[in-house]
Amino acid sequence: MRILGIETSCDETGIAVYDDQQGLLSHELYSQVKLHADYGGVVPELASRDHVRKTLPLIEKAMQDAKTSPRDLDGIAFTQGPGLVGALLVGSSVGRALAFAWDIPAVGVHHMEGHLLAPMLEKEKPDFPFVALLVSGGHSMLVKVAGLGRYEVLGESIDDAAGEAFDKTAKLLGLDYPGGPLLAKLAEKGEPGHYQFPRPMTDRPGLDFSFSGLKTFAANTIRGAKSDEQTHANIAYAFEEAVVDTLMIKCRRALKQTGMKRLVIAGGVSANKRLRAAMEGMMKKLHGEVYYPSLAYCTDNGAMIAYAGMQRLKAGQTVDLSATANPRWPLDTLPAVD
Repeated sequence: MRILGIETSCDETGIAVYDDQQGLLSHELYSQVKLHADYGGVVPELASRDHVRKTLPLIEKAMQDAKTSPRDLDGIAFTQGPGLVGALLVGSSVGRALAFAWDIPAVGVHHMEGHLLAPMLEKEKPDFPFVALLVSGGHSMLVKVAGLGRYEVLGESIDDAAGEAFDKTAKLLGLDYPGGPLLAKLAEKGEPGHYQFPRPMTDRPGLDFSFSGLKTFAANTIRGAKSDEQTHANIAYAFEEAVVDTLMIKCRRALKQTGMKRLVIAGGVSANKRLRAAMEGMMKKLHGEVYYPSLAYCTDNGAMIAYAGMQRLKAGQTVDLSATANPRWPLDTLPAVD
């Protein structure tokens, strides 16, 4: 079976063609970073308009690279939610229109399920069950994954997600948008011991996250510190250390609570070098395993949507062509795949 995947949930247009026998055949990605940089964040209306301009040309390119014609496809998967409603509508409209024109099924994919399954694109795939840490600009959550579609949310953000806190703190440090990767790069020049940031919500039971207070702590620290590169690097180091420690503490709790020894990390923040190193060290001590997608599939992309869509398509879980965007869609409401 072969499927076309379309991702337009936020500020990246991702298109991919996936074959269940040959694997990923093509992968196209266009980032709107330059478009939104002047505004310091994503402007939803501009994001939607750019998806309109880029989606069809990228589909044509991906189909050509995969040497695939419409008659070779068994379905089209599109990100149905969650995300920015205008951006989602572009992908869902294009996906459903092409499914109608080519007379093939359409599959509405949950964006976070796409991230959760992204490590399955790698040669070494995690077996079910496992605990998944999903960390991105819009989401931070811990999920117990018993199988495909069998998800139990153990904890999630009650305010700012980890990636959002990274970007906002980077902005306070005067870094360009998107600031998360730039803050991580600056932190590499930082020295330990100069600043001590709190580890939010780790002094109480539970698996929920809160990073808004950490961002406020960073703002107050920056305001009272010298404005030179080394000082900013030291602050970035302490901030990143606090976020990574917090995520690690919560993951350890989730693994103990579920009795599992297998951890999956996915989403944009999973590309962070310190986070990966810390989780690998933790899982080694716990005699467990950790998995994450390659860097190309950490951020939003069409490959993860194509893969997730393929699993749903094989199970016969398609959507009616009247289905539309679902910007608020709880992950644990998805049907299981037997």
